[in-house]
Amino acid sequence: MSPGPSILKWAEVDLDAIAFNIGQVQRAIGPDSRLLAVVKADAYGHGVGPVAVTALKSGSWGLAVSTLEEAIPLRGLCPPDRTLIMGGLSPDQASVAAELGCAVTCSTFELAAALERSASRRPIPVHLKVDTGMGRHGCRPDAAAALAKLIADSNHLRLAGVMTHFAQAEADGGFTQHQFEVFQAVIAGLGIDPGVRHACNSAAALRFPEMAMDVVRAGIALYGCEWQTLRPALALRSRLVQVKEIEAGGSVGYGRTWVAPGSTLVGLVPIGYADGVHRARSGKGWTLVGGKRAPLLGRVSMDTIAVDLTEVANPCIGDVVTLIGADGEEEISAEQVGAWSGTVSYEVVTSIGPRVERHYRKGGGYL
Repeated sequence: MSPGPSILKWAEVDLDAIAFNIGQVQRAIGPDSRLLAVVKADAYGHGVGPVAVTALKSGSWGLAVSTLEEAIPLRGLCPPDRTLIMGGLSPDQASVAAELGCAVTCSTFELAAALERSASRRPIPVHLKVDTGMGRHGCRPDAAAALAKLIADSNHLRLAGVMTHFAQAEADGGFTQHQFEVFQAVIAGLGIDPGVRHACNSAAALRFPEMAMDVVRAGIALYGCEWQTLRPALALRSRLVQVKEIEAGGSVGYGRTWVAPGSTLVGLVPIGYADGVHRARSGKGWTLVGGKRAPLLGRVSMDTIAVDLTEVANPCIGDVVTLIGADGEEEISAEQVGAWSGTVSYEVVTSIGPRVERHYRKGGGYL
């Protein structure tokens, strides 16, 4: 449904862009590797249901999330062993994981033992995670063979895959190559079938497709961030709810951090840091109104921002304000917003709050 004038803040999600991006990643990695679409954190703020369905229809082999809770709404969309819970689970969660039936990531003997005790009706598919340099979840390389054997020899677990995670694939080819070589050595030393092998995230899949192995885990690339060859899938918009003249010496917002140097036309927009416009962005960067750049003035508050309408022709209450996306010939990317906010595009899109309605586009129209 198209957002009508009563909707004051919304995100437009272009499902065709997500399908296009999946195609681009698949072409990069070639036909011998499969794509696992990462839809954690509500599909990076884009909305997990429509994105997951689009990903699978566009050729994704499976889906990946971070937590048990995130896997629940994905049940029935693909075979259970193709939904991978990537986050670190505690042994206390083993019974819930067993009941859910999805593939789980395991890095410790304690979790493997708890999963074995909890499983009953069907084997739990387990992906052994090896820490090759990320320094987060994952067993030591020299412990991988013993843990893999424990999983493979158990009665109720199945070694469905072996994985690692690159720490710097977007920037450091040397360290990525080192991690990949360590991972290859680990797999060669297991002495048993590793199942599907996967190491590449989005950056590695696009920069080092020769490391694609059996599966790649594509996250941020699906949403068109960080790569110029991809199509941004999300636009964030709001509306002007008041247009007012601020006289010279007047100010806008908490702390009076912006004081008008002269008479200035200011627009008030009902979106703030509770909705994903970071407070760190106060007084930084632009919005788009009527196809023109309108600077953000003063502090971002929880529910409101103010913008300078000096360059906008005849601004009116109800006019659309674009915070991410295109308006006419101008465009603001999530990467630009991240730079203005002192963060990265990942945080920009995942922090868009629940008060912002998601509206989905496909085939040139709204669903």
